Amino acid sequence: MDIASATHHVGAKVALICGPDLVAYLRDDFAHIPDPGLWDLPGGEREPGETALACARRETREEFAIDFAPEAVVYAADYRSHQPGRADVAFFVARIDPGAVANIRFGDEGQEWRMMPVDAFIHRADAVKELRDALARFLASPEGHGVTALSR
Repeated sequence: MDIASATHHVGAKVALICGPDLVAYLRDDFAHIPDPGLWDLPGGEREPGETALACARRETREEFAIDFAPEAVVYAADYRSHQPGRADVAFFVARIDPGAVANIRFGDEGQEWRMMPVDAFIHRADAVKELRDALARFLASPEGHGVTALSR
């Protein structure tokens, strides 16, 4: 089944990449939310009937006030959530341009956002582990070839 059109995932995350960097945000530090105080990527829980890609796009609009075209997606996979009782989460990588970055308006979920080198996110101990691992798999794929070389 195509991950973008799948409806079995509990949610979706997206690495929005502009050159060698990605959009990352620091989660709120509330005990009642998953991964409090960790660096994260846009995304969240899927609504009933929503596809994985539609979820990633909606969450990006809600959290950052920007969107990305389905054609901008260069990689799609899934990973198992570490949250108790959780299942698969869709993971996308989409390329955005500097104009989209300039249009970001950070919402009220999280403490701050920043552009961060992809390899820096992967090596942060204070970033969501499943996303660090998913990004590492992307970089090892043909689609990810050369992304971190841009940041050196």
